Amino acid sequence: MTSETTTGTVEVRMYNVGFGDAFRITVKRNGSTWRMLVDCGVHSHGAARPLKESVKNIIDDLKADCGGTARLDVVVATHHHRDHIRGFAEDDWAEVEVDEVWLPFVENEDDDDAKSLREAQRRTALKLAMLIGERQQKLGAEGARANPSLAQAMAMAQNSRGNATATNRLLGRGLGFANPQHAVRYLPDIDPVKNTVRFDGCGVVAHILGPPRDAAMLKKMDPPRNAGWLTLNLDDVVDAEVDGDEPPKATERATEDGMRLFNKKYVVADTQVPRELLDARAKLDLDGLSNDMGLLAAASVLEQSVNNTSLFFVLEVGGLRLLFPGDAQYGAWESVRTDPRSLELISSVDFYKMGHHGSHNATPMSFIEKQWNNRPGDVMVPWGLVKLWKDSIPYQPLMDALTTEHHRVIKPNKNTVGDNPASDLVETEWWSQLTFKVGQ
Repeated sequence: MTSETTTGTVEVRMYNVGFGDAFRITVKRNGSTWRMLVDCGVHSHGAARPLKESVKNIIDDLKADCGGTARLDVVVATHHHRDHIRGFAEDDWAEVEVDEVWLPFVENEDDDDAKSLREAQRRTALKLAMLIGERQQKLGAEGARANPSLAQAMAMAQNSRGNATATNRLLGRGLGFANPQHAVRYLPDIDPVKNTVRFDGCGVVAHILGPPRDAAMLKKMDPPRNAGWLTLNLDDVVDAEVDGDEPPKATERATEDGMRLFNKKYVVADTQVPRELLDARAKLDLDGLSNDMGLLAAASVLEQSVNNTSLFFVLEVGGLRLLFPGDAQYGAWESVRTDPRSLELISSVDFYKMGHHGSHNATPMSFIEKQWNNRPGDVMVPWGLVKLWKDSIPYQPLMDALTTEHHRVIKPNKNTVGDNPASDLVETEWWSQLTFKVGQ
């Protein structure tokens, strides 16, 4: 966006981490500089390079720009999926000064609305990884490799389990950044006044639009205890460390009710069933396609549940608007689009960080075709090849709709489609950067 009276610039740098998010926003205006980092993580199946190298590059860039000690005014962790926060587990962050960290309110252990939701998501991810691990173990290495449904389900379940080390750093629990203490904001706040955050020096205004706090939407974000005929029996899950990449062992399961076909009142204990019937049950191959697809469906439901807890916000600087929705999916988008003020904000943005790496379920087609079509904008797609999703992410009809509406689409490795004279684009192996000129 240009102005007759230019007083500063806004840079949006998308780091090429692979299938993950890491965005740095730098505002230089009115003699001040303000910096924000939105997420830092990558999917284990889609890294462009070792994550440690990407983190080092981000921090080295900060050191160079800051003229010494790396510093960020705000770090945003939009939601706890590993491909958004895993980078914060790296020790290099202890060299970076951070004023404050923003997290979605669902991560607040003192928030009554969030407690049950957060616990349900945690235990669902843990139990689901156990069930998938059992199934893979039963199939053996060769059978598991030949089963794409199981591979996708495990990838989703593991991503949803978060990263304890990264979370501890973000919350300042034993770990942290270079400064002894940093402020933590859980957003949106119950007080709506606090959901417009202003930074006076550069004139940055953050409009916090989600995740929604109303009871109906919270219920939609709560992972169901039953997906199809797959029951996850969360009460049977034992606590386990969630920092590693290995699934819980099959022996951690307390029951076999994960494959229940009948109502619980009709089930009798194995000790009451004749051995002949138990042997017959063991020979029945009820663990085929339906079970594998059921596990994949459950993993998809869980992923959507966590994605819809994403911090969803618009940054505004001198009339320029930047939209960062995390990986918000349909429910969270609808909550934003049904609010007139929020709809006005997102419909007039100059920049959009595409949600969920360009998948079909994180950007409403109607938003592109009917609501954000008033002027050309820029879209950055944080994407890297994951073989499991090579034919579906990014979703090509969505990419086509963006270019049809005259938006420039920017992906890593210089895969840019379209042009936009309102901003300058620079692309390297490590990052792609847009620079906007802003006025008063």
